[in-house]
Amino acid sequence: MVRLMGVLIALLMLAAPMAQAYGPTGHRVIAELASKHLTPEAAAAIKELLGNEFMAEAANWPDEMRSNPDEFWRRTSLPYHYVNLPEGETYEQSVKNPAGDAMTALAMYTAQLKDKSLPLEERQLALRFVIHIVGDLHQPLHAGHAEDWGGNRIDVVWFEEMSNLHKVWDEDLINKKGLSFTEWVRFLEPKISPEMITEWQAAKPIDWLNELIAMRGDVYNFGSGIFSYEYVYKYTPVIKSQLSKGGIRLAGYLNEIFAEK
Repeated sequence: MVRLMGVLIALLMLAAPMAQAYGPTGHRVIAELASKHLTPEAAAAIKELLGNEFMAEAANWPDEMRSNPDEFWRRTSLPYHYVNLPEGETYEQSVKNPAGDAMTALAMYTAQLKDKSLPLEERQLALRFVIHIVGDLHQPLHAGHAEDWGGNRIDVVWFEEMSNLHKVWDEDLINKKGLSFTEWVRFLEPKISPEMITEWQAAKPIDWLNELIAMRGDVYNFGSGIFSYEYVYKYTPVIKSQLSKGGIRLAGYLNEIFAEK
């Protein structure tokens, strides 16, 4: 039994570096919330691109495609989900990853989405990545420390089960509520005021990233690494705020893209 537990823990540690995106529920919450705040022009443009595919469905596509054996999905696109920075550095100061990151990927796919001369499949891929990356840029550990791979190398105990700091913020805190993504949206949306929408949508992607960087000191202050109800109580409000901001900002971002003539 002891040997089996050792193998399981080793497997968890090996799998940790691949946990580089908001969990499925988080991405769906952000996309579904965004879909309710689109302009008619943006909603029509997205419908034209995705057809009967909902935004909440498209939101996890870049993660789901990682099982594809193509080099693009296995290697090229992996850095597009995060921006890992050394402690004390801003994005502007940091040495950029030559393979790209979430910021460069968002700019690239935004440009492709705007380019109506591109084939439909390329613009569909671009839209799915934009939806996904905006979500990732609202998860604090997607701007984590480079040396620990955004918390993936920090093992913690989550309610007596092995996890890692990144996964806690990707999935564990969200899933602990036991809500579907539609329930999350139904509970979050009434608490978002028009003033919040105006303020949140005024922020640019670099502002979103700087917000995450500012949160790192608190997020990395994880004490013993044994997480239970106290941790949930402290950080669930943060998760709610980030999901709400992500959805409203995604809507504003898409509205702006599809408003351009």
